Amino acid sequence: MDKSLFELAKALDAVDTIICVGNRQQNSIPKRTQQSYKFSQQKFQYLVVMDFEATCWSTTTKGSWKTNEIIEFPAVLLNLNTGQLEAEFQQYVMPVENPRLSEFCTNLTGIQQDQVDAGVSLASCLLLFTKWLTQILSERGLVLPKSDRNNPAGNVAFATWSDWDLGACLSKECTRKKINKPAYFDQWIDVRAIYRKFYQRQSSFSDALAQQGLQFEGRPHCGLDDAKNLARLIMRMCKDGSKMIITKDLRPFELLNKK
Repeated sequence: MDKSLFELAKALDAVDTIICVGNRQQNSIPKRTQQSYKFSQQKFQYLVVMDFEATCWSTTTKGSWKTNEIIEFPAVLLNLNTGQLEAEFQQYVMPVENPRLSEFCTNLTGIQQDQVDAGVSLASCLLLFTKWLTQILSERGLVLPKSDRNNPAGNVAFATWSDWDLGACLSKECTRKKINKPAYFDQWIDVRAIYRKFYQRQSSFSDALAQQGLQFEGRPHCGLDDAKNLARLIMRMCKDGSKMIITKDLRPFELLNKK
């Protein structure tokens, strides 16, 4: 690795990640103090927490599945210093490959046919989200990773539970529909991976909440409620000493904004 790539890797914590792979924690589940919590020192000041809902079918009709399309596109802005949610975004999206929601999908997500019929296209949704994101970043002086040569590490990042939302669902749908996916979606924090390594537990999202003594607030599989509850779990993890770092980067060592 040449010096310039090495310096960029250091700024993005890529070097630390590589070095630490072989040094997994040997201790058991971290213990909390009964009287007070201490926040671990976090690299990011804020996280944009996301959880998509997409068209789906029951396992009994799996053979008829074609492709998943995003039908709810939510995000919440989590302040890691205060634990407060300072902004939210929610947009219903109209599916076009399978325009009729399955009964299974409606029952699971609570999303109704008339809501997606009145929704926007995925391309329009991405434009609306970019406008929302640009505003909240500007208002708070926040920088996404690899978007500014003067601050390549950034101070705000995307966070999801698993790589599915940004690594599979959005990427594949944009490719199929020939939509230019915003480059800022090419790196994120997989909270599930961090949770499993930190607590040494192979847990589902619902199990993770239960293990941390958190009762789900709202409706499960409502994307916005899922994102809010993931934010609550993230704060509990931070209080226990877990560090939120980028776990997935589709463009390693490449600045997304080269201006």
